Amino acid sequence: MAKFIVKRLLLAVVILFFVMFIIYTLTYLIPSNYVETTARELAAATAKQGGKTYQQWLEQLNKETGRDKGLVKGYFTWLWNALQGKFGESWRWNLSCTEKFSKVIWNSFALGLIAFIFEIIIAIPLGVVAAKKQYSVTDYTVTCVALIGISLPTFFVATVLKLVFAIKLGWFDIGGMHSRDFISTTATSWEAFWDVAKHFVLPAMTLIFISIGGLMRYTRTNMLEVLNADYIRTARAKGLSERKVIGYHAFRNTLIPIVTLLGGTLPGLFSGALITETLFSIDGIGYVSYYSMTTGDIPFTMFYLTLMSILTLLGNIIADILYAVVDPRVRVN
Repeated sequence: MAKFIVKRLLLAVVILFFVMFIIYTLTYLIPSNYVETTARELAAATAKQGGKTYQQWLEQLNKETGRDKGLVKGYFTWLWNALQGKFGESWRWNLSCTEKFSKVIWNSFALGLIAFIFEIIIAIPLGVVAAKKQYSVTDYTVTCVALIGISLPTFFVATVLKLVFAIKLGWFDIGGMHSRDFISTTATSWEAFWDVAKHFVLPAMTLIFISIGGLMRYTRTNMLEVLNADYIRTARAKGLSERKVIGYHAFRNTLIPIVTLLGGTLPGLFSGALITETLFSIDGIGYVSYYSMTTGDIPFTMFYLTLMSILTLLGNIIADILYAVVDPRVRVN
C-alpha cells in the first residue's frame, strides 16, 4: 500500500507539472489588453501621489507574470516562485494571492462542509429506502426528486429560494454575509456568528438540493445491485431479519463505492462553490475567483486554477486509498 501511495504521488507530481504548464500557457496567450488596462488603472490611481507611470507599471506587471521572458523561461520562473508559495500580488484585490486566499477560504469551507454533511444525511438514507421499496410510491418520489435536483441549474434553484424565502416570506436576506442593520463594533461575537450563519442558509440549501440528486441515484443503483446478489439471498434463507440483512450485509457493501465517491469530493471543500457564492455574494474563494477572472486578474486566476488542479489530483488519490481502507479484500500489488 505504501508503495502504491508513493507511486501515485510521484505520478501526480508529473501530471501537475504539465497541468500547470497548460495553465501558464493559456494565461500567457491572453491578450495583453488585460495587463495594459490594469497598468493604466494603477497609474491613474497613484498619479496624485507621484507614483509610477503607465509604462513603469506595464513593465512591472509583465515581469510579475513572466510575459517579458517568453513562454518556456517565464513558466519555469513562475513555477519556481509557485513552489515557494509566491504567486504574486492580486491585481483585483491589492493583496498577495495567498493572503487573499487565507482570508476567504474558511467561508467557503464552512459552506461546503455544511452542504456536504447534509448531503450525506439526506441522500444516502433516501437512496437505501428507495432501493428497499423498489417501484413503490417512495421509490418514484425519491427518483423524481433526484432527477429534479440533477436537472435544475444552480442559478434557477438559487432564484427560487430567494423569491420564496427572502422576498415573499422575508426570513432571510437576498445576499451578502451581514444584515443591513448589523453593526460590527457593537455586536458580540455570538451575534456576529448568528448573523453570518443566517446568511449561509439559502446558499447551503442551494448546494444541498443540486447535489443530493446524484448521490441518491448512485446509492439506489448500488443498493439494488447488492440486494440482487447471491449472498443476500443466502442471508435471507438463513432466517436473518430484514433489518440485519439490509443494515449489516447489504449496506456495508453498498458503502464501498459511495465512500470512494465521497472521498473524491472532500478536497472540493477548499475549492469553493463559484456559482452559488457569486449568486449570494458570499465572500468565499469561488466568489473571489469569479471576479478575479472577469476583471483579468491573471495572478489570482493562475493561483486558483493551480489550486483546483492540486485538489483534483488529491481527491483521486484519497478515493483510491479509501477504497482499500473500506474494503479489506482490496490489496494493491
